[in-house]
Amino acid sequence: MVFSYNQLFAFTESVFLSIDCPAEDATQATEALLSADLRGIDSHGVARLIGYIRLWEAGRINATPRVGVVYETPSTAVVDGDGGLGLVVGPKAMAVALEKARLAGTGWVSVRNSNHFGIAGYHAMKALPHDMIGLAMTNASPLVAPTYSLDRLLGTNPIAVAIPAGEQPDFVLDMATTTAANGKLEIAQRKNLPIPAGWAQDAEGRSSTDAHAVKNGGALQPLGGETGSHKGYGLGAVVDIFSAVLSGANYGPWVPPFVAFLQPSANPVGQGLGHFFGAMRVDAFRPADEFKAHMDNWITTFRSANAVEGQQVLIPGDPEREMAKRRLLDGITLLDPVVKDLETVGKKFGVQL
Repeated sequence: MVFSYNQLFAFTESVFLSIDCPAEDATQATEALLSADLRGIDSHGVARLIGYIRLWEAGRINATPRVGVVYETPSTAVVDGDGGLGLVVGPKAMAVALEKARLAGTGWVSVRNSNHFGIAGYHAMKALPHDMIGLAMTNASPLVAPTYSLDRLLGTNPIAVAIPAGEQPDFVLDMATTTAANGKLEIAQRKNLPIPAGWAQDAEGRSSTDAHAVKNGGALQPLGGETGSHKGYGLGAVVDIFSAVLSGANYGPWVPPFVAFLQPSANPVGQGLGHFFGAMRVDAFRPADEFKAHMDNWITTFRSANAVEGQQVLIPGDPEREMAKRRLLDGITLLDPVVKDLETVGKKFGVQL
């Protein structure tokens, strides 16, 4: 079924209000969540709404958190999310990073006691209107086996970097440190389709094309494939350390899971889930206009590269930007299982989809 952005926004905002989120937080959470659907990252959009409600019902999300700085220097801070929605905690923490960058040139914020924050790119892009470079990362449900491991010790642990340009569209990299995010497996499950080799391994560590492999004791595989997974493993480890070991959140296998088939650890090593945000004022390095002019040159040079037949060299952020334009005009198509989930949520709170 196809829904307009405004339809999904009104529905989702009403659901967040129904779990007692303050109006400002409900709007913020909805904007962050639907940014994924607009940009074509369907695995992290309204399809996840039922997951947030499940966590709230289990007492694992605080709908009225008191998010605040618990430690800081002129350019760094640790933010405690008070168990709130990551969709709300993340933007508040990024705002701290932006303010510190405004004053000190750069700002770095590590977050503890939060929850799933949607797509990393949404948070990194908060820096763009300020002529700043934004960085966002988060640890996630322990579904990933490090190279040669049978144990699930890491999450998909995404990294996003947003860099402003001048006349050209901004550079926005938003990537998981696994070959595919778990949400891609969930989409394949809903469509009853196999997954490509290299996405996951079974319980014995063998490459699997079964979309249910992770649920059945297997694991997601790090970015890099059979000969280079140590690189994805290394990147995922850095995200985990910056997001959690640095802030006091849970890390590794202790990260509280978003997925329903895993239970939180009975012996946590920290508080909630962790994020890491960075903001760098471009003019702390060189004049902003000069930098953006050279970014335009960089982008046009790469975009005009000779390409293989039938293909085009893209800049990170191109596909998502074009998708957002189309979906604002034509609407957002949701799979039938997602619509059923949303209808279930709606009936629970008396909100019509």
